[in-house]
Amino acid sequence: MAFITLNKTNFFNNLDIITQLTCAKDKIALVLKDNAYGHGLLEIAQLAEEYGITKAVVRSCQEAQSVEKYFSYILVLSDTPTTSSTKIRYTINDLEQIKKFAKGSKVELKVDSGMNRNGIEMSELRRAFEIIQKQKLQLEAVFTHHSSADEKSEVYDLQNRNFITIKKEAQKLAQEYGFTPLRFHSCNSAALFREENFNEDMARVGIGAYGCLELEENENVKRLKPILALYGEKLSSRILKEGECVGYGASFQTQEECRVTNYDIGYGDGFLRSCSNHYVTPQNIKIAGRISMDNSSFITDKEKLLIFNDARVAAKQASTISYEMLTSLKAYLKRKIIEQ
Repeated sequence: MAFITLNKTNFFNNLDIITQLTCAKDKIALVLKDNAYGHGLLEIAQLAEEYGITKAVVRSCQEAQSVEKYFSYILVLSDTPTTSSTKIRYTINDLEQIKKFAKGSKVELKVDSGMNRNGIEMSELRRAFEIIQKQKLQLEAVFTHHSSADEKSEVYDLQNRNFITIKKEAQKLAQEYGFTPLRFHSCNSAALFREENFNEDMARVGIGAYGCLELEENENVKRLKPILALYGEKLSSRILKEGECVGYGASFQTQEECRVTNYDIGYGDGFLRSCSNHYVTPQNIKIAGRISMDNSSFITDKEKLLIFNDARVAAKQASTISYEMLTSLKAYLKRKIIEQ
């Protein structure tokens, strides 16, 4: 069966670099949403605990409950709880959402600083504090999210300026409504690597920890190492004569006699169909035709085939981004932790 390896040495290397940037392990909030970016929720949670990471960020209450024993702090980004929790914090994304939280819930207020996606408007800060107090929630932090930290854009600078304004007003409101001390955070992976003097209460680090951050000419980014590798295992093999075709649509035709082997990895497993007909593995082995739901063929006879070990490189061949390449990988694929 196709499988994934997770390189513990590379993961800890990345966390070492991130710790240097945050100046403390307890300021790292590891983003584990969407099955830890396809790496495996429990596998990465266990490794993070071993390294000494105490904070995690997830998408749902279900994810939070699955890894609750590994962390002392968990932030849920996109779910509304029915009961409160001592470890789990919940994100307020909209004023109307506040009334749905269970009394006593620990919450963090997301404020839109210019991405125009989730979060209350800057002008709604006072109203949010009023409703949070009325609903008897425990407000612990105010945060925002960058839309363009990994690009050269004026939007990044604008959002930083807006968040400075947000923090000043929120600090005054926290004193007024009794929500002190209040924490603040805005940095995702790209923003953290761009900052020269990180001074927030924590950084929400995802793609950087997994070694697939892309930030041109950043020396610290160059030191990151991808931790996930995808492999397929041989199903069958055959020698084809010149002019014979392979797979659906007969889109691949041999130019000479060659051996073609079929592997147990397809788009149903998360190997994107857009890689069909042109994909080349890290070992320079060419794909033969279209990727099927559960199979793909390559011009080789290897028993075990490395499909990719750097999602950034593979993503370019799929005309997408590393995030999609990774999160497309199905949770049922076996994940093995290795050390090198």
